[in-house]
Amino acid sequence: MSDAPEVCVGAIAVDDERLLLVRRGRGPAAGWWSVPGGRVALGETLAEAVVRELAEETGLEGVCGELVDWVERVGDDHHFVIFDFLVQVLPGTPTAGDDAAEAAWVPLSEVADLALVDGLAELLHAHGILDVIA
Repeated sequence: MSDAPEVCVGAIAVDDERLLLVRRGRGPAAGWWSVPGGRVALGETLAEAVVRELAEETGLEGVCGELVDWVERVGDDHHFVIFDFLVQVLPGTPTAGDDAAEAAWVPLSEVADLALVDGLAELLHAHGILDVIA
């Protein structure tokens, strides 16, 4: 575990009633579905990190929009402070990369049926992105 909380970002991309998700391939959330994202590098702005993480994990390019919310995730081996932003994704087909095992556009009606990382369904519901909580 790091000596201090780590700043992270998430990319919330909605297009044509679908949400862009990745299934984590490693780390504390391995096997769980999440929005693309990860740690902010030293000297990198939050917006730059969102766009970089989106590209690394899905192969897609995008433009960072407004902050949706922030959350903390604390475990025995991690403490993440995550800033989730709306992202406009440029056309393309997602391809899993970096630490993502899968990347896919998931119909909003099916998102709550997936094994989502803790708190994601609630965050998406609280901000009107999902109508139903898992």
